Amino acid sequence: MIAVGLKSWLDSSIKSWDTFWFTPRLPHALAVLRIATGLMLLYSHLVLATDLMSFLGDDAWINNETSRGLHDGAFGFSDWGRTYLWYISNPLLLWMHHGLTILVTACFAAGLLTRITAPAAWFLQVVLLHRLTGTLFGLDQIVTYSAMYLMLSPCGSWISVDAWLRDRLGARLQTDRSLAWLFPEATPSVAANVATRLLQLHLCVIYFFGGLAKARGTSWWDGTAIWYSAGNFEYQSWDLTWISKFPRIASALAHLTLFWEVSYIALVWPRLTRPIVLATAVAVHAGIALFLGMMTFGAMMIAANLVFVNPNWLLRSIGRPMPDDDIDDVNEVDKTLLSAEAIDAADDDDEWEDDLTLDDDAGKSSLGMGSSILTDSDIQIDKPVAGQTDAQRAVALEALQAKLRNAARHLRKKQTKLSDRETKYRERVRRLKEREAQIKELVDRHRESKKKTDES
Repeated sequence: MIAVGLKSWLDSSIKSWDTFWFTPRLPHALAVLRIATGLMLLYSHLVLATDLMSFLGDDAWINNETSRGLHDGAFGFSDWGRTYLWYISNPLLLWMHHGLTILVTACFAAGLLTRITAPAAWFLQVVLLHRLTGTLFGLDQIVTYSAMYLMLSPCGSWISVDAWLRDRLGARLQTDRSLAWLFPEATPSVAANVATRLLQLHLCVIYFFGGLAKARGTSWWDGTAIWYSAGNFEYQSWDLTWISKFPRIASALAHLTLFWEVSYIALVWPRLTRPIVLATAVAVHAGIALFLGMMTFGAMMIAANLVFVNPNWLLRSIGRPMPDDDIDDVNEVDKTLLSAEAIDAADDDDEWEDDLTLDDDAGKSSLGMGSSILTDSDIQIDKPVAGQTDAQRAVALEALQAKLRNAARHLRKKQTKLSDRETKYRERVRRLKEREAQIKELVDRHRESKKKTDES
């Protein structure tokens, strides 16, 4: 029994692991995050462009030699941070390189050739970050890891130039696999799910260790951390010094923030607590953006939390403003409902199979009858047996009759259950046929609409 239980646990764990990582997911939430990440990257590069030579080159605030020494071990421990910008000091080359970075990032934000511009934007960002050691902030880190995971997904398949080009290419995508890869369709994919899971886990790690770092000090325990933030004029955009008159409120906000960060990794996954956790994230980062002057960081963190929002819910909440609304309804809503019904049917089949499987503890066969009923000894129980009296044979015969009655009772129960299940399946088939007719009607309507558009 221990071996059977262990095998069942392992099978369940493997199935859960596969479901978590490899269930196809719609890329629409990633497309929205791509826009936010691309715009934040573009903003950062444009800010650098206002005084580029103060950040890059031999005459920068942190020159090439110092920056290289912070990574190659000259001033401490060596790490994996490397960049060719350490060896470029010519202003013209630096401006050309930065112009290319701005161009690639703008294409990434707009969703143009995202399969190429996404990894290129991430690479150019990493090259720049390794050169700008000592001048980086939280925004630089969040946009870099977001771009890293987005380049693994078809994030340019929606609200993008790629999506517009895909519609224009039409039938050519059916015959040219390279074009189909370059301009992905906004349909569920494993790549979108893997990128989403990596983003989710990374966000959980950020909040968890951020909370642990706060818990190591005393200011978040005694409630003074909120006052220190409100009283810091370097970041202050609104005057919040009035909060010093309400120490209980300041203390409550500090404790709530600490609890939220540490528990985020556990409470963001259950559907019951996820809306509360995400609403708190929006409130915390909106407060940081409005009251502490960190607009870009606060907005980017709110956008990053979008990876925990179900894409179907996102589409419904915005009214699905998509060019091919009818056909997308089929691909993303009806297909999802069909998959849910198929899963329910599979679950019912599993339950049925569980009912019909061998029960070792009770010693029953797959039909619920005693396994000894089918043995030769039971079939031949009325034959003379040496040393057996008539009374003993009568007792054995009564036992056999009891087993047969018990088996008949089990068979009647099975028959009733099968009849109920047959009725249920007939109803499901009827619903599926109705849905199939609806899908066919939507597809035909979409084709007619597209045909009229092409003719016009």
